[in-house]
Amino acid sequence: MTTGLGPMVSFDEDTITKQTVKPGTLRRILPYALRYRWSILVMLLMASADAAIAAASPLLLKQIIDDGLAPPGRLGLVVGLAATVAALALVDALVVFVQSLFSGRISEGLVYDLRTAVFTHVQRQPLAFFTRTQTGALVSRIHTDIVGARQAVTTLLSQAVSAALTLLLVLGAMFYLSWQITLAALLVIPFFLLPARVIGRRIQRLARAGMQVTAEMGSVMNERFNVSGAMLTKLYGRPDEESALFARQADRVRGINVSAVVHGRMFGIVVSVLTAVTTALVYGFGGSLVLDNTLRLGVLVAMVTLLLRLYGPINQLSGIQIDVMTALVSFDRVFEVLDLRPLIEDRPDARPLAAAADGAAPDIEFDQVSFRYPAASLVSLASLESPARRAEEDGDRKWILRDLSFRAPSGKLTALVGPSGAGKTTITGLVPRLYDPDSGAVRVGGVDVRELTSGSLTAAVGVVTQDAHMFHDTIRANLAYARPGATEQDLVEACRAARIWDTIAALPEGLDTVVGDRGHRLSGGEKQRLSLARLLLKAPPVVILDEATAHLDSESEAAIQRALKVALAGRTSLVIAHRLSTVREADQILVVDGGRVRERGTHQELLAADGLYAELYRTQFATQENRQEPSEEVSTEEVSTEQPSAEAAAEPAASAPLG
Repeated sequence: MTTGLGPMVSFDEDTITKQTVKPGTLRRILPYALRYRWSILVMLLMASADAAIAAASPLLLKQIIDDGLAPPGRLGLVVGLAATVAALALVDALVVFVQSLFSGRISEGLVYDLRTAVFTHVQRQPLAFFTRTQTGALVSRIHTDIVGARQAVTTLLSQAVSAALTLLLVLGAMFYLSWQITLAALLVIPFFLLPARVIGRRIQRLARAGMQVTAEMGSVMNERFNVSGAMLTKLYGRPDEESALFARQADRVRGINVSAVVHGRMFGIVVSVLTAVTTALVYGFGGSLVLDNTLRLGVLVAMVTLLLRLYGPINQLSGIQIDVMTALVSFDRVFEVLDLRPLIEDRPDARPLAAAADGAAPDIEFDQVSFRYPAASLVSLASLESPARRAEEDGDRKWILRDLSFRAPSGKLTALVGPSGAGKTTITGLVPRLYDPDSGAVRVGGVDVRELTSGSLTAAVGVVTQDAHMFHDTIRANLAYARPGATEQDLVEACRAARIWDTIAALPEGLDTVVGDRGHRLSGGEKQRLSLARLLLKAPPVVILDEATAHLDSESEAAIQRALKVALAGRTSLVIAHRLSTVREADQILVVDGGRVRERGTHQELLAADGLYAELYRTQFATQENRQEPSEEVSTEEVSTEQPSAEAAAEPAASAPLG
């Protein structure tokens, strides 16, 4: 339904928001909290002192009225007791300050520990996790949910302990003064706890729903506010639809927040009414006892003061129940990420990749490899994916590679060609173990990559993708990411070899120029040359290129090809080839189609075999080769997007292009 305050939404059909806090969540918090045991001890001591002062002040007030003000009056006692009350107030202020200081240290330390733990754990997840996960939703777990999670510890250890101790001490003082009024006041306590329990359950569900829809709204902003997303929305000119999409997401957040505020206010209203009724009861009952001379006036004043200090902790404990239930949802969502076991991990007996005795680069071997992308339930969480993605069925997964076998010889260049979707990128992803095959084995240097440590495999394999990614940082930082200890001279030499140094040197800030989000301040060719410089800086024995020259003009590409020819000498190279120049340079060409290697050989051998590759060459390259200079090359991807000529349309259909 909709109110003037906003929509009051219901999430009864949402299985994610219907989840309850898992058993044992509170127990799992303790190891994080116990790291700050000494700070917790100091905080608890301060809480005890605060509770003692809260119970002692009304007793001093009673003594002032009954002993100091009662005829004939004792001015010295009144002044002394008043000074004591003032001193206790100052001490209490100091106690509360110290308590807040240590509470802040504990809570922010807890946030630090959880954030670093989640960030480290997420980095261990396989690539499939990131292809399914909404970035905004994941960032929300690390930021918003963890900030909410800290409330569970600080609330339990600070407010709860202080409130409980205050409650006990105040009750003791009240029983000491008048057991009759105390019993009457205690009869109302269950009426405080019942609303907290009922309303708390609803607020807990609203908290989970609020976190979920806020994360989804964050994902929309993250996708639209990065450079690529902003460019897409501007080029297609649909601001009204984008605004409407965001408005729907924001409306869901508004509706849940309105519901949460209403339920929270309902609890506050109930508590206020009960407090007022109970206070009136004590005044009426206690006043009658004073008139009957059964109770002294000072005792009544002290009892009313203690009563207000009694229901303060009761209100706190009732509210704490709601706050803790809400905060536990945050912890539960954080632990949900930490409990997601990485699909790809080092085996306990994993060993580093050993260098060959002769110093040769390791070869690459695929032995009867079959692969399909892993099921969503194995690599991701439904609450981190888009609603549309959640609806996908794991049964729809198709095989990408089937019984694939080949060998990329040590120190040689192997080119992969074939149509889009043939499985070329998947092949290159299996070598650095971004994924594991479902069957068969991928070997580097004769060792199954699953038997190698991830660190040694990462150090041995260098990858340059077609869409070269740059962090929003300086050119220096992006290059040094490959080798943090690289010197200035190392960076310059790598840039010279990649034919990008002249461009960098012409910039006002040189290597300290910030490239912008995803390197948007650089052209596609400049980003690729920077990524090549990063690869040259790393200098791995195994190199994988997803056609690293795809975005370069012919002159730049020719220069890069010469640089690569020197840089890749003696290294095992696996290249997804879209350009004829790369194919010609290859020691071995693998024609991949339908997840299998259909043909293999050199450029000349495959032409002589007059098979699939030869037919592809005749239909895609022959005319372009005749028109171009030897140093110029044509991208098969660009050719494949052109409209076919009438003669070509009349010829029998050829196989798909190389790229």
